[in-house]
Amino acid sequence: MESAPSGKSVLSELCGLLSQGLNHALRSPLLPRLMLILPLIGLTARVPGPVVHIGEPRTVVTTNPKMGVHTRLTDEVEEWKIKRTLEMVREMGASWIVEYFPWGYYEPEKGRFDWSHPDLVVDHALAQGLQVVARIDFVPDWARPPDTTYRYLPEESYDDYADFVYTFVEHFRERVHYVVIWNEPNLAFEWGYRLPDPAAYTRLLQAAYRRAKDADPNVTVLAAGLAPTLAPPGSEWGMDDLLFLQQMYDAGARGFFDGLAIHAYGWTLSPDAEASETTLGFSRASLLHEVLVRNGDGDLPCYITEAGWNDNRRWANAVRPALRIDYTVRAYEKVLEEWSWCRMVAMWVFRYPRPARTYQDDFTFVTPGFVSRPIYDAVQAYARGELP
Repeated sequence: MESAPSGKSVLSELCGLLSQGLNHALRSPLLPRLMLILPLIGLTARVPGPVVHIGEPRTVVTTNPKMGVHTRLTDEVEEWKIKRTLEMVREMGASWIVEYFPWGYYEPEKGRFDWSHPDLVVDHALAQGLQVVARIDFVPDWARPPDTTYRYLPEESYDDYADFVYTFVEHFRERVHYVVIWNEPNLAFEWGYRLPDPAAYTRLLQAAYRRAKDADPNVTVLAAGLAPTLAPPGSEWGMDDLLFLQQMYDAGARGFFDGLAIHAYGWTLSPDAEASETTLGFSRASLLHEVLVRNGDGDLPCYITEAGWNDNRRWANAVRPALRIDYTVRAYEKVLEEWSWCRMVAMWVFRYPRPARTYQDDFTFVTPGFVSRPIYDAVQAYARGELP
């Protein structure tokens, strides 16, 4: 039986054939066998990825220590891109990041944890001098019924979620000091396509709060940022955020969160537009703070974990790029100078790992290829005290 040719001998013959002319090489009977061997040669000749070092600790230089951004590194797989993203956050002058840590990614089976990716994100963030706020949600398959969405958390799995919060806080003790319990539970989509239920969310918050404090009494537990909505009573898709927060208090939420996460998108309004229960805008954050005050929690700090404006040319809720810059800088300034009850504002969104190819791309400060957009340059100039 004829033995199979080695990769070396095939390549040698190919070089000879090519020297006789490309047409002759393409007619060679060796070509089919070469096509089988070349992928194996490619596997053994793979170029190694870049070596990435955490580096020496850096410090954020800024005129506004409340400045933050939502980084969205959840699906960024290359370490050098994680590091470069966080370097650019520091270089822009933001001291805070909000990052999403999906439960289902890191506990794919009950009791089996994989911290490799979140460790990269947190360690690189700390090396850049950044404070990390961790949002925790996303239900693993094993913790929910079949044919349900990853936003569906049945009440019998509340303790499983709380156990994960315990393990997360314990693992990142002394590294991550802020955790957000769930995301926008006042939307049906975020509640597993069920009607929003403030009492049920409050029970989840209570369970998670207890376990987080078991792991680290000093961790700051934030109630979920609510979606700013004007949904009418009985709406099948959402509940008014002000009403939802009040009903959380009615259900016994007081004492089970150390601060409130707030989502404060500006839409087309200035950050200085008057706050109103019948309109949406950045200033609506102050109405959520007033709910805390009315319920005896006026001393609790607020953290704006999502906010911002969009400059897409075809989206009805967008503004022109220059106006987006003005509004963003003014919002950072307003929180610093006027809202003492607000500790931080993180704009959505610093960068995506890949283009969304929708209007969402026009919330970003930096492209997937690390090209700064004009808003990045303007905010950087503001943080350096270079803007009038």
